Amino acid sequence: MTKLSNGLLSDAERDAVIELRHAMHREPELSNAEWKTQERIRGALRQFGLTDAKTFHNTGLFIDIEGTASGPKRSIAIRGDIDALPIQEARGDLPYSSQVNGVMHACGHDVHGSIALGTALAFHRLRDNFAGKVRVFFQPAEEAEPLGGRTVQDEKLLDGFDKAVGFHVSPDIPAGMFGAREGAVTKSADQFRLTVMGKMAHGASPHKGVDAIAIAAAFVNEVQKVVSREMPVDDGAVVTIGTIHGGDATNIICPSVVMEGTIRTRSPERRALLFQRVREVAEGVATMHRGRAECSIRTGEPVVVNDAEMVQRFRQVVHDVAGQSAFFNGRKEVAGSDDFGFYSACVPSIYFWLGTRQPGNESHVHTPTFGASDELLIPATDLTVRYVLDLLNA
Repeated sequence: MTKLSNGLLSDAERDAVIELRHAMHREPELSNAEWKTQERIRGALRQFGLTDAKTFHNTGLFIDIEGTASGPKRSIAIRGDIDALPIQEARGDLPYSSQVNGVMHACGHDVHGSIALGTALAFHRLRDNFAGKVRVFFQPAEEAEPLGGRTVQDEKLLDGFDKAVGFHVSPDIPAGMFGAREGAVTKSADQFRLTVMGKMAHGASPHKGVDAIAIAAAFVNEVQKVVSREMPVDDGAVVTIGTIHGGDATNIICPSVVMEGTIRTRSPERRALLFQRVREVAEGVATMHRGRAECSIRTGEPVVVNDAEMVQRFRQVVHDVAGQSAFFNGRKEVAGSDDFGFYSACVPSIYFWLGTRQPGNESHVHTPTFGASDELLIPATDLTVRYVLDLLNA
């Protein structure tokens, strides 16, 4: 495992980071219900003299640390998400395993929130060493609507900031390594609801009605051609029908079907095109079968886009602090989404990966056996502090 020398965190700060991680893991809270977590973080900040944390999105916090040194006054934001998932933990080897039935930190947000705490504490102690401002977000509701990241954008909490830094555990990368690459690194995630309307008739006389189920079936088939025939193969576009409901009896022509699904793409430009084409296919198929279709789309997380210069600086900091071999050079993409995309839509941003794969911790995120070692927290926090200092002093 990579060891960082001359760590920037004090012993008390290191203890606080580990303590928060264990407490969050033992008492995980779902999206938009992170009340205990919020108070736990507020209390930890207060213990180190950070008393002016502000609430956002009901269950979130952010804290500002103003530097007192002379020099360019840049402003950098750091995001650590704090919500858990509705999954029953199946790790009997952890002394801090979840004590909440059916809820666990299966996506590493206990790690993220703890790194964010350590970053805030370190910058508070080091405030005489930098100019400008650091804002640390302890963001709730990354996993489920209403999303905390959207609130950051809607309430303009990044106005006046120069850059934003996010991070995520990755069991695809060996423990002790860090990775980042420029450009789009996640997919947008949007939801649609499609109502197909036909006309009821007796099942023995289908010509007297308009079969909404037949229209729905045609749509399910046709909409996939938008992906396979209209999207570049490297875009990774996905249109998924997740639910379909319609019909009340076997001998009645169904008059109405409701479908819900998701639209995903790695391209911000093609996101709007996919919206348009899903609607057009739905309306066209319905018209062809003498029915009607109404399609509503709820926008979700934007694509997370990494700024090229920030990635280059991150690679150099990893090389300088942890060694050449600590930077993961493989191509790392995320098939899913992250509401850090709202941050990268506001300011130049980086979303880097913290490798967690090692014996006993090979499971993927969002699984009952996911885990990450405590040993990774302090090196990751130290690297984050050093990288943000580099951005402040650039």
